[in-house]
Amino acid sequence: MKRDENLDPDVRFLLANERTLLAWVRTALGMVAGGLILIHFDGSSDLQKYIGIGAALTGAATACAGYIRFRAADRAIRQGVLPDKGHGPLVLVWSVIILAIVITAIELSDLL
Repeated sequence: MKRDENLDPDVRFLLANERTLLAWVRTALGMVAGGLILIHFDGSSDLQKYIGIGAALTGAATACAGYIRFRAADRAIRQGVLPDKGHGPLVLVWSVIILAIVITAIELSDLL
């Protein structure tokens, strides 16, 4: 049974959805800031700059994924159904893991 798109659901669900969007945006800003630090770090190699660009782009993609999830959850809440799980969180987690491994490998290679 599909409900009206303009249904007024419990406001707590809508506010929780907004807080989740803000968490995605905070994560995105952190990725962009980290990328800018790597890009502009004095004496940084070209590889560090490329990693920084990758981190900044990952941050931009994170913000987009967060907004897409926000809109999907908002529609689902207003229809009284559960939102789709989506792939955004999995992609974000693996992006951060890969970025951390690459940065660690670079730092270890500089120490050796």
